[in-house]
Amino acid sequence: MTDSPLRWGILGTGGIASVFTEDVLRLPGHEVAAVGSRSHGTAAAFAERYGVPRAHGSYAGLAADDGVDVVYVATPHPLHYEPARQCIEAGRAVLVEKPFTTSASDAEKLAALARERGVFAMEAMWTRFNPLVRRLRDLVAEGAIGDVTAVYADFSITAAYDPEHRLWSPELGGGALLDLGCYPLSFTWPLLGPPASVQATASPAPTGVDANTGVLLGYESGAVALLHCGLLGDSPHTATVIGTRGRVDVASPFYRPASMTVVRTGGDPEVLTAGIDGHGYTYQAEEVARCLRAGLTESPLMPLDETVAILRTIEEITAQFGQSTSTQP
Repeated sequence: MTDSPLRWGILGTGGIASVFTEDVLRLPGHEVAAVGSRSHGTAAAFAERYGVPRAHGSYAGLAADDGVDVVYVATPHPLHYEPARQCIEAGRAVLVEKPFTTSASDAEKLAALARERGVFAMEAMWTRFNPLVRRLRDLVAEGAIGDVTAVYADFSITAAYDPEHRLWSPELGGGALLDLGCYPLSFTWPLLGPPASVQATASPAPTGVDANTGVLLGYESGAVALLHCGLLGDSPHTATVIGTRGRVDVASPFYRPASMTVVRTGGDPEVLTAGIDGHGYTYQAEEVARCLRAGLTESPLMPLDETVAILRTIEEITAQFGQSTSTQP
């Protein structure tokens, strides 16, 4: 890829599509070239709001747009797989909003297709690209707090119960784990790797999706991770990484932190800070551009194998309380 502006297509016109578009428009070397929706009127309204040159009344139309380099898939969870597949088939790079798909098998299919076609694909797990989260990974790798023995992370919100809302609807890929629990899982993964054991418990909503979920992960190293997600009340949204020679307290919200405190055993606390650019989505857009310009088809910060493995762990968790995340027929 040359140094020409990276031309984005936005697939979907909901809230997350708007936030991401606002952040992309802040970045030099990036432009939003087209938007696609199932309704041309909705796409046209989005295009007018953000000054996007082309509006498509179908996802397939956006996938076929040769004036687009990479497509950000921002549709509801069950509508990630098919539009992403169409884009990859058309040779478009894709940044797919989390969760990548609603099942590990679908994620595996997309990963295989992207590799077969030599097309870049990445899950939009924005936490992975936050400057402080990247610094945390470096600190752990450098042994700054010794060997990691435990990770605590929580992400629970108060969501008004509405069986038709995507958070509460199994048909729309609802539930705390798939929408929120993927954050503490993805946060923990680079620090401890895949778990050797998984234990979970959950309280179901009337619709059958999990409303309040606790997860205990065990690792071959002897480390543990205690993770919580829910829809029934606000948690602190913090994370702590404990090691044999200290700990790191990641300030709220841990999935988009602006500060964290390194507490080394016997030493004074060290506060690390970093400003947040825009809404915090610019970092993943910049990583896509970096990878494409380097000729990469995957990001080392969010490799496809990890995306698939995390979804498999989510399925293992949900199986323990009798729920399926898959919304595919």
